[in-house]
Amino acid sequence: MIRAHKIRLHPTEEQKGYFVRAAGVSRFTWNWALAEWNRQYQAGEKPTALKLKKQFNQIRRQEYPWTWEVTKNASDQPFLDLAKAWAAYFEGLKTGKKTGRPTFKSKKKSKLSFYLANDQFELGDHRIWIPKLGWVNMAESLRFVGKVTGARITKTADWWFVSIQVELPDAIPAKKPAACGIDVGLNRLATLSTGEGYENQAFLKTALKKLRQANKRLHRRKLGSKNREKARRQVARLHYRIACLRDDVLHKLTTQLANCYGIIGIEDLHLKGLLKNRTLARSFSDAALGKLLALLTSKVEQRGGQVIKVDRFFPSSKTCHGCDWKWETMQLSDRVFLCQNPTCAYYQFGQERDQNAALNILGEALRLIGLIDQAVSGTGSDEDANLAVDAG
Repeated sequence: MIRAHKIRLHPTEEQKGYFVRAAGVSRFTWNWALAEWNRQYQAGEKPTALKLKKQFNQIRRQEYPWTWEVTKNASDQPFLDLAKAWAAYFEGLKTGKKTGRPTFKSKKKSKLSFYLANDQFELGDHRIWIPKLGWVNMAESLRFVGKVTGARITKTADWWFVSIQVELPDAIPAKKPAACGIDVGLNRLATLSTGEGYENQAFLKTALKKLRQANKRLHRRKLGSKNREKARRQVARLHYRIACLRDDVLHKLTTQLANCYGIIGIEDLHLKGLLKNRTLARSFSDAALGKLLALLTSKVEQRGGQVIKVDRFFPSSKTCHGCDWKWETMQLSDRVFLCQNPTCAYYQFGQERDQNAALNILGEALRLIGLIDQAVSGTGSDEDANLAVDAG
């Protein structure tokens, strides 16, 4: 298992200049390799990362001597990254997934970053040694103990970060028998079948006034002026603050759920379709439901649990969890579920809508778990096996 630890750096002004030059070399090499790849491909040749790298190194010292001022990884790694990008693009064409073609990187719009191989840097206590630069202060020491496989230095807003990848042995997870269902939404980010609820903080909505003022200030400034650069950095800092606040909430929530439950049922939402709703698109983006599901799946699986995705068309909100009676005329404004089945234990008993949905999701997830077990043991039918594959 490979984990990454992202640490903030505290470089001097001279070291910041080195980072900018190294990121510039990485961007230039990528653009050169992409242009040459496109040219050779249109000419009927079969370019590879190794061939392009050898071709670049032959002309590098005469035509681009300034690329030697920084670490060699800044000009080596882009060839491998480009090969991976093309492989992902062609794989997407085969599988039907939309993976965009590799594009050229802009100096103004692309993110500043460059890669360091594990033999090109050294870690100390709160510092990292980089070739042709020296020691750079880190905000904290490396959290993980294992084999360091590489690092990538990036710039976000006004700050530089290093993300260090460490290979760790696979831990033996302790199985947890507890199970829960989760209903996600906009008013309440997550409602558990146990009755617990986590409110949607809506950090973007809260900071929208400041963000609009900062954007207006940015567009009033003259292009190329220092004041425009100051305004741009202020907008970037606001966006970074919003992202950090949102990530903090999502990480704490998913870690708590992964530590408490071994089986978690959750809706398989069609997020791309939800984002097409121009009325609610910003609210869905602010809630980051896709990232919530990705983090939850990753952390639960690392701890030996299972995340069961319930079909998006499963009527979890309209169905009574006690008797399966369906409220066909239910509206979005109906926040309390009232069962109309006289034989049900919850007849005319007001249930909180989201909790009722979470209980239905839990029941459906446990049913799918049974189908998966039957498919594994070979006792289920072919239809059950197909349902089990879809759920997994």
